[in-house]
Amino acid sequence: MAGDRRCIGVFDSGIGGLTVVRELRRRLPHEEIVYFGDTARVPYGIKSAETVTRFARENCDFLLRFDPKMIVVACNTASAAALPALEGTLPIPMCGVVEPGAREAVLLGRGQTIAVIATEATIASDAYRRAMKQYDPHVRVIQRPCPLFVPLAEEGRPSSDPIVKAVVEDYLEPIVRLDPKVLVLGCTHYPLLKEAIAEVTGPEVKLVDSGEQTARAVAEQLTAGGALSDRTGRARLRCYVSDNPQRFRELGQRFLDHAVVDVTWISPEQFFASDVTTVAQHA
Repeated sequence: MAGDRRCIGVFDSGIGGLTVVRELRRRLPHEEIVYFGDTARVPYGIKSAETVTRFARENCDFLLRFDPKMIVVACNTASAAALPALEGTLPIPMCGVVEPGAREAVLLGRGQTIAVIATEATIASDAYRRAMKQYDPHVRVIQRPCPLFVPLAEEGRPSSDPIVKAVVEDYLEPIVRLDPKVLVLGCTHYPLLKEAIAEVTGPEVKLVDSGEQTARAVAEQLTAGGALSDRTGRARLRCYVSDNPQRFRELGQRFLDHAVVDVTWISPEQFFASDVTTVAQHA
């Protein structure tokens, strides 16, 4: 419907999805967002595809209590492992972070080599390569997991930090020697290290932030469906977590670029409750 003021639901295994929320709020400031961070069960990257799919389905069920008009899977692991199984099973549209980033990488690559850095689980899923081949069957993709980038991002170390520089160089120099023209940041934590990554890759390598591209894809989908909000002011962001809301608040500012004020802990009983009114009323 035109002037649809229902919220956009967003979930991630933890806090990294706030970089996607940051881009959504930049591009769509009038859209209310309800975010769920599954901080009690993070990380998803070391779990089986079956477990990740079950967690993702439960996260969607929780967000559906808020009557969203769309759900964004702001987690590369869940987008790769669970989105194909979930799409078409919900009464509303869904958008993951893999396909938008893959599409932009192929457009920028123009037939040249594309590199992907991500968690071990995302690389093992081969989701980015498969998504890119839908746009260019002959695309050459090189991939490398960079697991230490996540704790570095959460520690908030600056790009000038010698530890950050050493880790980034160690991971990326072998990739740079293969002469990619595009590098996909295939984890929602990685944009926090973008400056350090760009220093190693150099200006000739274009960086693709999957969060930016996901926000663009969401805007396009809502526009096409006539479902953009008709609010005039900046809309509300509500965050829910399954564990440790204080840590979420402290780290969230780094990912969101402003303070995270509205954070609510959801107990297991609330999360799995069949009675949805308590959470919705609290909101």
